[in-house]
Amino acid sequence: MRISFFFRTFARYFDIIMRKTLRFITILAVTALAFSSCVTQKNLTYLRDVNAQSADSINKYFVPSAEVTIKPGDAITIFVSALDQEAVAPYNLPTIAFNDPTTEQVKTTPMLLTYRVDENGDIEMPVLGKLHVEGLVRAETEQLIKTALEKHVVKPMVQVNLINARVSVLGEVARPGTVNISHGRLTILEALAAVGDMTPYGRRDNVLISREVQGKLEFARINMTSPDLLTSPYYYLQQNDVIYVAPNGVRAINSTNVSLWLSMVSTVASAATVIVTVLRYNNDRNSGK
Repeated sequence: MRISFFFRTFARYFDIIMRKTLRFITILAVTALAFSSCVTQKNLTYLRDVNAQSADSINKYFVPSAEVTIKPGDAITIFVSALDQEAVAPYNLPTIAFNDPTTEQVKTTPMLLTYRVDENGDIEMPVLGKLHVEGLVRAETEQLIKTALEKHVVKPMVQVNLINARVSVLGEVARPGTVNISHGRLTILEALAAVGDMTPYGRRDNVLISREVQGKLEFARINMTSPDLLTSPYYYLQQNDVIYVAPNGVRAINSTNVSLWLSMVSTVASAATVIVTVLRYNNDRNSGK
C-alpha cells in the first residue's frame, strides 16, 4: 500500500511539474516567434529618417573628405615617367616577380617595390632623399614629388598608389572580411555593400567603428538609420578602420545554443511523459489488485 501511495503521489507531482515545463516551453517558443516578427522593414532601412527638409540641411553642411591621408606605416608605390625615360630611371624602384621554385616560368604579375612611410612620416627616394608625406592625400603627394623632380627632369609625371589602404568589416554581415580603398576614398555604406550588406540580425542603430588616431584607438558608435550619418566624421573611412556590426535581440533568441537547449528540454519532456505513463499504468495495476 505504501508503495502504491508513493507511486500515486510521485506521479501526481511529476505530472504537475511536466505540465508547467511544457507551458514554459510553449511561452518561450511564442516569445521567440514574437521577437522574430520584430525584424520589420523599418528596422532594416538605412537613413529611414531622411526627408526633404533634412536633405536640404545635409546638403548645406555636408563637406566630404576627398581621400584617405598617408600615415606612418603605410606602403605606397611611386611611378615616375617623362619623355626621356632614361632620365627618370633612377627614381623608379625595380620591378620584381616571384618564380615557382619548381619551374622557370613566372607565376605572378611583376610589381613595383613599395616605399614604407617611417615613424616620422617620411619616405626616402633615390636622388631626392627624404620627403615628408604624412597627412597628405594621393594628389598632394604626387605634386610634392613632381615639384622636387622638376629640378632634375623635364616635365615629369608621377603616379602614387596607397597599397595597404583597407578596412575590416566584422559581425553580422554576409561576408566578413577586408575591403580595399581602391579609389582613394570609401564610405561606410560602400564598405558594407562590398561585404554583402548586414544580415537581418545586424543592429543598424549601433554600429561600432574603431580608428587609430595619432597612435591611439578611438571608438565611435554610428546610427545607420539616422541622417546624421552623412555628416559624421566616420562616414568616410580611413585605412585600418574596423567596423563591427553587433547582433540584435532576434539573433540571441535564434542562436544555436538556445535551439539546442530547447531541443534538449523537449527530449526530456518526451521522456518524462513516458515515465508518467508507465507510473500510471503500474499504479492502475496495483490498484486493481
